[in-house]
Parts: sequence; structure tokens; C-alpha cells
Amino acid sequence: MFKYFSGFIVFITLSVTLFSCNLNAPDPLEQGTWRAELQLTDTEVLPFNFEVTAKSSLKIFNAEEVIQVNEMTYTNDSVRIQMPVFEGFIKAKHSQGKLKGHFFIESLDRTVPFSADLDNDQRFLVSEAAPTTDVSGSWETVFSPDSEEDRYLGKGVFEQKGKEVTGTFLTTTGDYRYLEGVIDGDDVKLSAFDGSHAFLFTAKVTDSSMTGMFYSGSHWQEPFTAKRNADFELADANELTFLKEGYEQLEFTFPDTNGRPVSLTDKQFKDKVVVVQIMGSWCPNCLDESRYYSEYYNTNSDKDLEFVALAFEYAKSPEAAFENINRLKENLAIGYPILLAQYGSSDKKEAQEKLPMLNHILSYPTSIIIDKKGKVRKIHTGFNGPATGEKFREFKEDFTGFIEQLLAE
Repeated sequence: MFKYFSGFIVFITLSVTLFSCNLNAPDPLEQGTWRAELQLTDTEVLPFNFEVTAKSSLKIFNAEEVIQVNEMTYTNDSVRIQMPVFEGFIKAKHSQGKLKGHFFIESLDRTVPFSADLDNDQRFLVSEAAPTTDVSGSWETVFSPDSEEDRYLGKGVFEQKGKEVTGTFLTTTGDYRYLEGVIDGDDVKLSAFDGSHAFLFTAKVTDSSMTGMFYSGSHWQEPFTAKRNADFELADANELTFLKEGYEQLEFTFPDTNGRPVSLTDKQFKDKVVVVQIMGSWCPNCLDESRYYSEYYNTNSDKDLEFVALAFEYAKSPEAAFENINRLKENLAIGYPILLAQYGSSDKKEAQEKLPMLNHILSYPTSIIIDKKGKVRKIHTGFNGPATGEKFREFKEDFTGFIEQLLAE
């Protein structure tokens, strides 16, 4: 009798324990569309939308871009949302269709307040005021116009449908990716969040001019002005970076993800056309370029062509840097080697010291194309990604044509 009674007690105890664990199990995020905000300043927030599709997956939207997130973990009343490819993550408390927490990039010691609400598919909250103009078209843009040190040119390309505005800004170092927003009366507001960079543009607009502010996360902001100019073009990306006088070749030796030193003199590059990609695993424009290069490399694996990437990482240790590099390689199925050229900083002046034959490193990414004899034939600064539309198509046509030309030599 006692034996059976003891067994009954054990059964009851186990049942209560399991029931208690279930009570303490965290609630998953509710499925549906959420509106999120990153608090960049006391007065400015960057909004974006995401859709929770399952317990551990969601999609982030920026105009035509859809970012699939599949790493979500729950602890008590909190959820951690790990961005794909990049090291950035969101950690927030969850309660009844609301999230409150922060967006973190630990290697840069950056923390931005984050919040989100369920069942809201509006990106920017707008008034009933009708747009005062149509911003569709090309805009000649000057960032930091009053600063000789920080001043640089850009080209805004936008499409407007009613109050909705999409497009991007191109610069000589790359584009500001998929921007999405509104025109509310004479106020233009555009934003993008990709898990690494958080971009917000606000401006007053007339039929022919814009005056506004660009925010990059909570750590940087600068004014900009723009004017309509259908004929404006940025400087040729193939003429901005070049070899110093007396050099014809590129030389380097950096470790790959297995710790093996790799140089252009290695057998795998002999008598091959080689594309050297200067990049970082943290860089969204580099992500766009790496995705294109990976697809091109895999499609043309039967040709005398090799790619090699030189990663300049801000991760604070080589172990953390290689972890980020491997994450990038895995997510994009990159088959070519990515070497660790620098860690602890992505400073371009320090990067140029690693490649002293270059006049400078102006941009991540930068691509150096080398012929079968080891001679540098072209250096392309920056990357116009898929958000730029026609410019991206032009780049792919030029790149493919030039590679085929070198392969035929």
C-alpha cells in the first residue's frame, strides 16, 4: 500500500513540476505585422515594420527588400532577435503585443532604444495633408554642405506613388540601400533598418529643392541639401582608387578562416583572372556585393577565375572576427576564401597601411580586378546594389563584360 501511495506522490509531484514549468514558459511573439521604432534622438525615431510568421521567425521590410530572420530565443519575459549575417541583435521584454528593449552592436559598444507594437502596418505616422509636390526623379545631393572636411556628394533617386516614397541615395562609396517612407505635406521621411545600419532621412521639400537631416543610428547625424537634376552623375567609380606610381601589382598575405596564410602568389591564383574584394562582414553594401559575387563565382566555377576577399573587421578579437566572417560565408554560401586583413577597427587609414600600393581605401567595398599575368587592370570603388535599380544592372553588365574580356586574353 505504501509503495503505491509513494508512487502516486511522485506522479503528483512530477505533474505539478511540469505544470509549473509550462506556466513559466515564455509566450512567443504574436503572429502578425508589427511597427517598430528605434529612438535615435530625443525627438527623432526610426520606424520600420516586421511580420512575425512563426515562433522563431520573422520578416523585416524595407521597400522591396525582405529580410528573413530565423534566430529568435526566449528567456522568461524577454526575446532575443538575432539579425541574419550581421552581429547586431534586438533584446526586448514582451508583454501582450508590445516589445520594449534595445538594439545592440556589441563590438562598437552601440545601444539604441527599441520598441514595437502589434497590428500596425504603418511605417510613418502621417497627417491628412496632401503632398505638396512629387519627388520622383533624380536629385543632386550634398551631405554636410557647410563642412569642408565632411562634405560629399550623393544622388537621390526616388519614386512616389500617392504619399508613399521609395528609393535611395547613391554616393561614391555605395548606396544607402532600400529606403521606404512618405511625403506628408512638404515633409519627406525615409528609413531603412537592415540589422547593421539604421538610416533615417527627414527633409523639407519644394518642387525643386530639399533641405534635411540624415541620421545613421544614434551615433551620427549630418545635414544635406538637394536639387532636382536629371543629368547629374557621380564621379566614375573606376577612377577614384588606383595604384601608386611605380606599382603594377597587388601584394598581401593574410590568414583564411582555417588560419592558413594566403597570398596572390599561391598556386590557386596562378594564370587566373582574380577579383580581390576589400570588404567587411559588418557592411551592408559589402553584403549586396558578396551576394552577387558569390552567385557569379558559383556559376562560373569552370573558368580561369578566382575571387578572394580581404575582411577589415571591427570585432575586438580575431576569434570574434572569424566568427562573423564564417557567419557571412554560411548565410551567402560563399565558396571563395575570405581572409582576415584587420580586426579591432575598420578605419580606412589603417586599412590602407595594409595595402600601401593603393593611393587610399575610400570605400568598403572596393574591388580590384587582376589579369592572368598578375597586373591590376581595374579598381572599382563602392558598390551600387539592387536598391539602385538601373545602376545595379549597369554594374553587372560592365563587370561581366570586363571579366569575359580578361578571360579571353
